Amino acid sequence: MRLPRRALLASALATPALAQGFPTHPLRLVVAWAPSGAIDTIARRLAVKLTESLGQSVVVENRSGASGSIGAAEVARAAPDGHTLLALDSTYGMMPFLVNSLPFDHARAFRLITISAFTPVVAAVHRDSPWQTLRELTEDAKRRPQAITYGSGGVGSSVQFATVAYELAADVRLFHVPYRGGGEAVTATMAKQVDVVFASPSAAMGGANSVLRPLAISGPGRLALLPETPTFAEAGLPGYDILHWSGLAVPRATPDAVVQRLYAAAAEALAAPDIRAFLAQIASIPGGMPPEAAERQLAEETARWRQVVAAAGIRPQ
Repeated sequence: MRLPRRALLASALATPALAQGFPTHPLRLVVAWAPSGAIDTIARRLAVKLTESLGQSVVVENRSGASGSIGAAEVARAAPDGHTLLALDSTYGMMPFLVNSLPFDHARAFRLITISAFTPVVAAVHRDSPWQTLRELTEDAKRRPQAITYGSGGVGSSVQFATVAYELAADVRLFHVPYRGGGEAVTATMAKQVDVVFASPSAAMGGANSVLRPLAISGPGRLALLPETPTFAEAGLPGYDILHWSGLAVPRATPDAVVQRLYAAAAEALAAPDIRAFLAQIASIPGGMPPEAAERQLAEETARWRQVVAAAGIRPQ
């Protein structure tokens, strides 16, 4: 997975004045998930910066439910004038495999403005676990198919998708134990109810007293939060490159000039020192890729998740 280069931010900041009449009134930023989650927190931080840059208030509204499709449908129906935005995340690429009969065209309903941030996946076990490294875990999983258990936030959750992607990359089979949320899966690993969890670093390793041992982290390099934890490539599994992300989108018919104006404002926000410091605190990597690159990222991931769904036997509900 290619991460945005710093030059992409610089080019966005140099974007000439576009869409002179935009915006003409306050903007809505619809978050398709409940308050207080990572995507909601990032969206609210960006809304403050976008308000400053655009000269109009950006109001965050939560419209959660149905794997994010309720909020997405609301934005898909909105006027394509740039005043209604969608805060979406990597689960959007999973949506067509989780929800029957989406009320919008998944591939054509939206145009991405940018990907705001990337969040790595960490493979973590209890510190009393016999596996000291990812290689040891993988070798044991190969010897004992489905004997090693993993927790997830439920069938079709991002934690399950991340784990199945590991199974495919390592050619192993683990035993799935679903919970009601990713936090419960982490807690279950801490309580030794399951053997391993593939979650965000902030969820799995939050707090100085964490009883979990990180084995590997996804992404192109080590994370400042976990400097001793090797990447999956360093740990012997270069084929695992899952990075969850959050981003911004507008209805597909939104004019190019408006999209570029929004992208320039978002890129400026993501380059701000306080936003970068905030993202570092939650173990996320600043994004900022332009609309065309973000669209390619989404298309590639949707194709990847199709393979994961087939391997996991997940059926849309």
